[in-house]
Amino acid sequence: MYATYIFPRLMDWVLRGERFQTERRLLLTPVHGVVLEIGFGTGLNLPHYPTTVTALHTVDPAPLLPDRVAVRVAQASFPVHIQHVSAERLPYDDASFDYAVSTFTLCTIPDPARALRDIRRVLKPDGRFLFLEHGRSDNPFIARWQDRLNPLQHLLACGCHLNRRIDRLVLDAGLRLEQLDRYCLPGVPRIGGEMYRGTARVTGQPSLHSSLET
Repeated sequence: MYATYIFPRLMDWVLRGERFQTERRLLLTPVHGVVLEIGFGTGLNLPHYPTTVTALHTVDPAPLLPDRVAVRVAQASFPVHIQHVSAERLPYDDASFDYAVSTFTLCTIPDPARALRDIRRVLKPDGRFLFLEHGRSDNPFIARWQDRLNPLQHLLACGCHLNRRIDRLVLDAGLRLEQLDRYCLPGVPRIGGEMYRGTARVTGQPSLHSSLET
């Protein structure tokens, strides 16, 4: 009951806060064409996709708050196709998508490395992967506390990890980072508010621009 009814409502309430919505808008502004979103959740990204999106395909292993999702999907200006499957084995052909998107998802996927390799497979040769995730701090003191509290977080937040190195996961999947912003989300304790916002591409020479915000 907790994972099906209580936790989804709690996370929907937290993640639709104003600051989180601003973060989503910043990430999704450049998106266009046919898009894949992993970890669709309750559809909180939908209002922030630009009109340049022609179709959105989404995956999530569980149907979360279906009534809310139906309302949000009905308000979208493009077709939305939802599949309740795992991100580790995407049911799409190679080179199908212009963009892939992950927001607050890589922390929870049981095998994020496998999921990212499959994202690379389904992106077009000039495709982009956009991500907005919390993860491991560069501050050793904070990172140690993330390690200590991770088992509790994993239990209470239905599989979420505090201490994943998001940039390393992306690179290890064979994607090339173009942009990476590291910063602390205002109003959120650093243990859970160390952010990774970035863009990665499938092919070509890396042209990484990284910024650290305080």
